[in-house]
Formats: sequence, C-alpha cells, structure tokens
Amino acid sequence: IPMMILNMASGMFSLYNGLRGPNIATCSACATASHAIGEAWRTLVMGDADAMLAGGVSRPDSLYTQMGFCQLRALSPSGVCRPFDAGADGLVVGEGAGIVVLKRLDDARRDGDTIYGVIRGIGLSNDIAGSLLAADSEGQLRAMREAYRQAGWAPEDVDLIECHGTGTPLGDSVELESLRALWHQSHWRPGQCALGSVKSNIGHLLTAAGAAGLIKTLLAMRDKQLPPSANFDRASRGTELDVVQSPFRVQTDVRPWERRDAHTPRRAAVSAFGFGGINAHLLVEEAE
Repeated sequence: IPMMILNMASGMFSLYNGLRGPNIATCSACATASHAIGEAWRTLVMGDADAMLAGGVSRPDSLYTQMGFCQLRALSPSGVCRPFDAGADGLVVGEGAGIVVLKRLDDARRDGDTIYGVIRGIGLSNDIAGSLLAADSEGQLRAMREAYRQAGWAPEDVDLIECHGTGTPLGDSVELESLRALWHQSHWRPGQCALGSVKSNIGHLLTAAGAAGLIKTLLAMRDKQLPPSANFDRASRGTELDVVQSPFRVQTDVRPWERRDAHTPRRAAVSAFGFGGINAHLLVEEAE
C-alpha cells in the first residue's frame, strides 16, 4: 500500500502538469532527491526525454521524526543543527520540497533557457558496512570517485562542497573521513575548499535534502557568492578541520566566489547520504 501511494503521487503530478515522459517514484531515504536527479540525468543522456523534473518532497510525520530519531539518539536535544562543530548534538528535522528542471545543455541553449548550472558527474552507490546513522566511508568514496571519473575532474578542482552534514557527530566525522581520503593524493593548499551544509539553515529535509543542497549551490553560482553555514564556532576534536592540516574550511560568512582564472568556471560538489548506506555525489559547474 505505501508503494502504491508513492506511485500515485508522482503519477498525479505528471497527469496534472501534462508530463508524458518516464514517471519514476523512488525512495532512497535521505538521498532520495539526489537519486531522482541521477535517474533524470540518465534518462536525458539516453535520449528518452527532452526535459525532466526531478527532486524530492518531505513532510514527515512527527511520530517518525521526533520519536524515531530520539530512539536512535540522532535528534538534537538543543534544537540547533551544528554541522562539524564541537557542540554538535544531532539533527533538526525540517519540511520542504525541491524540484529542478533538467535538459541537455545544447537544448537549453537553443531554447533560450536560464541555465543555473551544468551537471558534469553523478556518482551513486550503496554501502556494505554502513549503519542507520552513518554510511560506510568506503561506500561514500565509491560514489565520489565515480562522479569525478565521469566529470574528468580532480578533487581539488572544486571550490565548494555542499556536504550532507546533518549535525550528528558520528555521521559528520565519517563524511570528513571520506573527504580527506578523497583528497589524500591531491595537491591542495590549506583551507582552499569551502564546506557548508544547508541543514544548518533550514533543518534536515530528509527525502528532499539533496534537492535543497543542489538548489543552494546553484543559487550560490548565480550570485557568485560563497554562502555561510550557520552555527559553526570551532571544529570538533579529531575532525582535522584545522586549515593548517586540511584543505577544508567551514564557510561561516558570505564571501565573493571568485573564479580561479578567466578560463575556469566555478565548480562545486553536492553530497547526500541516506539511511542504510545509500550514497549520492553530484558535481556541478556554472554555465559559461
């Protein structure tokens, strides 16, 4: 019955909006929206449609979010989401929806569309050893490396990483471990790459979280500004976010997003990791 209801929702959306292409309802926990975007991207690459709408909707039942996350000791007792901060004590649940329109780049240019960004790579994976609260680093790395392989980028090519960053100490530490491993053999400068998490601003949108992170990143590209991540004062012990020993810094203020040079577009990565070890990593750059 739940699956029937899920399919009916996407079917009715297509019906009322006159959409005749592939209609796919997916559930990949907190990586749902990113997986939906990945499926839409593949549909366009295969030529099965000329435009796709993809994203996620989240209006969770409080019995599930409040009581369930309390039982898992994932809900913030303080009611404040602090990704990567020493005072982080859990996630804060939000509600919302995010939908993006995807087209092949040549088609969008031909049609005179406003282009917010270009997806260059999408990596999807499942863990083997992940848990409900934290994916396995090896599984996250597989998704990340696949995205970079598709894009033909090196990790140090991105200026901004929109992290999954839920504010749970365990989950955030595993994500940072994955990023450090990804950048291990890269040529980096201390603190060169900005980190952020929209969950510090609007809470964790669960099934819509990936869409929220991508939309934030696209708007940052449009405005040519690095947006701040809220509620960060100092890094938790052992995270190695100190700029002396890490290529990363948590972006805590609005700063102009300068291009590296006249020929290099602004580039960013967006992560989404779901319960049970469902991973997604998107690479996006501004349209020239």
